[in-house]
Amino acid sequence: MSVGRVVTRILPATLLTLPLISCSGSPSDSPVLTAELPLHLEDHLDVATIVGSEVPAEVPEAVEWRFDEPQPAWTSARLPPFLTPARRRTQDALRLSVEEANRLPSGDLLGGAIYVDLPEWNREDWGYVLVRARASEKVRQLRLAFNLREDPGSRDDPFRFRGEVVDVINDGSVQTYLLRADWSLPWEGAWEGPWQQLAIGINAREPAGIDILSVSVIPKEANYAAASAAVRTEVRTSAHRRTLYTHAPGRIEYRVRVPEAGRLDVGLGVLRDDDPVTFRVTASSEGNEALLMETYTDKERWAQRSVDLSGLAGRTVTLSLEAEAEKAGTVALWAAPTLTGGRATEKPNVIFYIIDGAAADYMSVYGYNRRTTPNLERLVAEGAVFEHAYSNSSWTKPSTASFMTSLHNSVLGGIRGEAADPVPEQAVTMAEHMHQAGYQTAVFVSNPYAGTLSNLERGVDVFRQALVSPNSRSSAELHQDYWRWREAYPAEPYWVHFQTTDVHPKWDQTRDAPAPFAGLFSTPELRETYYEWERQLAAAAGFIHRPELSLEALEKTGIDYGSFFNAARSLYDESMAHQDYQIGRLVERLKERGEWEHTLLIVAADHAGAAAHLPDPFPPKWGPMFNSSVTRIPLIVVWPERIAPGQRFSQPVSMIDMLPTILSLAGLPLPEVMQGQSLAPLLLGDDGWETRPVILDEFAVEDTGELSGYIEVVDGRWGASLLINPNPSGRLAHGVVPDIPKSRVGDGYEAIQRRPVPLLLYDLWSDPHAQHSLHEERPELAERYTHFLEAQWEAHQALAQHFAPSGEVALTPEQLETLRALGYIQ
Repeated sequence: MSVGRVVTRILPATLLTLPLISCSGSPSDSPVLTAELPLHLEDHLDVATIVGSEVPAEVPEAVEWRFDEPQPAWTSARLPPFLTPARRRTQDALRLSVEEANRLPSGDLLGGAIYVDLPEWNREDWGYVLVRARASEKVRQLRLAFNLREDPGSRDDPFRFRGEVVDVINDGSVQTYLLRADWSLPWEGAWEGPWQQLAIGINAREPAGIDILSVSVIPKEANYAAASAAVRTEVRTSAHRRTLYTHAPGRIEYRVRVPEAGRLDVGLGVLRDDDPVTFRVTASSEGNEALLMETYTDKERWAQRSVDLSGLAGRTVTLSLEAEAEKAGTVALWAAPTLTGGRATEKPNVIFYIIDGAAADYMSVYGYNRRTTPNLERLVAEGAVFEHAYSNSSWTKPSTASFMTSLHNSVLGGIRGEAADPVPEQAVTMAEHMHQAGYQTAVFVSNPYAGTLSNLERGVDVFRQALVSPNSRSSAELHQDYWRWREAYPAEPYWVHFQTTDVHPKWDQTRDAPAPFAGLFSTPELRETYYEWERQLAAAAGFIHRPELSLEALEKTGIDYGSFFNAARSLYDESMAHQDYQIGRLVERLKERGEWEHTLLIVAADHAGAAAHLPDPFPPKWGPMFNSSVTRIPLIVVWPERIAPGQRFSQPVSMIDMLPTILSLAGLPLPEVMQGQSLAPLLLGDDGWETRPVILDEFAVEDTGELSGYIEVVDGRWGASLLINPNPSGRLAHGVVPDIPKSRVGDGYEAIQRRPVPLLLYDLWSDPHAQHSLHEERPELAERYTHFLEAQWEAHQALAQHFAPSGEVALTPEQLETLRALGYIQ
């Protein structure tokens, strides 16, 4: 039976194997590696000796069904008949539609499914199902299902097992959804027998449709057939690990000089529960010394192990990572194998702490009249605070990618879709810089835009992207992840990136901060009133990304804007107080462990409160990004005994400066290409810093491939915002009025009045919320900044030629659920 087109490589960017440079030969001929800084063994395959570890002669191949050609093997689910979706071939896809006739017996949803017969596969052989699809209607979810029931009766579902479910992105872009093939929620009983049918189902609350472009099933071993040993990112229990893989039987040998207090930290992993691997670590100089031997079978979890090498301190040994298994070619996973010793460097640990959606305007450390940040107030007495720091874009995805690379959004290619514009491979990220310098690296985030959806797991030893509910508790969970990582990898120096979402909850989800912070600035009655107002606004205007911009909905409901804002502000302030408390606890524990005195801590944000669903007290007419409620953020830098305490800087600075600042303070080389400048001279009292205008930049890729959006400047007291619109005579994509680029689109945005002219000009000293443009009163300034921003835009376009987009990434169910929780998708 033919089950589809056989392909050799259809892996998403997040699953690609890194290039391998390997050698073989005598271990005594290999260079000796040292560990003054943490030694990442997976990075040194070029000087390792590989023995065995051969790729199996026969590797299963991926199977793909492409719907730009007929696929008669795929049929609609026959039983019960109300699950049969309408099917129609388009030029490049199979369109599935559900109508009222497809309403499920439960009454809440419309549903439908298609399936294909399989030749009794063993489900343990398969790793993932990739579904490439395009939707522009209100399809709610896409899901997997397995094996038809013999007698479905009156059940909603004709399939025996439910697989993973993902939320669908309905912006008209092509997305790749990644779902596990070897996992399911059993409808009845446990999985038994072969895999006989694969089904793809959709559901919606109203009539809708989706285009299925292709369905691919990826064998587990196919991702490891490119080399006998190589490095790739692996995921177990939501933890992404930079992983060295080998094939059993085989070993990798390194010549190393063991440092004082030497230890090897490594995670062990396998692909299958039915194919155990025996892991062995040995060290030899005059004779073999077995340090670890363990047989492992759990495909769901990492086994984190530490090997004590202190008895070999000062000796040069051959350190071997060896794997054995009954089946030749079985894959063994060695996660972040790192050789370390005692601290032997003056380089600081770096904690880069981003509070997603933190507005400086609502932090008492910046003069706010509620005591929301007492711990940060105490902290800045030990370091420096920047009074006028700006994010480089208005929301998480473009902003985070930019400050992690010191490259503006338009240079990185603009915004294409939810997962269609990861950071290009040519743009080296902060994590990659720190990892290459020998730092241990870790990332703990609760917003996928700060993680895998932007391809920011690159260069990270341990990466945790947590789905925390409610979001107001995210900092506590991410801190727990951090301390678990420090127990597993206690050496220094290290670089860690936090991105919490305590103050960034979804508009229709409870914002209540944990006790004792809930009620600090509000009452139960006020909270319930606010939630009721939001429900009314949703009914009046549909999904609202930023309720304060849906002015028409406010008029329909009769809700007083001032009351609405003050209620939202109280809940935001309580979440901020909880976030501040958690940072205080983090610092206390660092001091208790003796790490604080050699730790560089930076507390900042990716954008301010208006993008975190906190209404703007003064909604701007035309929405420039430098509006204080959108992009004025905290920026606090502390490095005990290195950065003078109690400093406050009034110069405008940008998050685009963060990468060169951190590299400079750590004594590391700067990137060859960057758009920020290091703030180190300011912080250290040295020469070499000059005041520059702050540039903000945010663009979307239109259907024509051109960019539309804003480029803005903060230049002392003046702020200017220039609209770049390639289609001024018509409506842009997704029905947006011509002078509002797609990069700033969300339901409710059409209530913003059209820009009267491309360039708007503001006096930020007297008008920080950008209420009154001075383009008519000060035409000479408007002309000056028009020319300035046009020149900046030309420079950005030229620089963008060096960075090609790296394509789509695959969206997992966890990522999509988090985006839904944060209010980015419906």
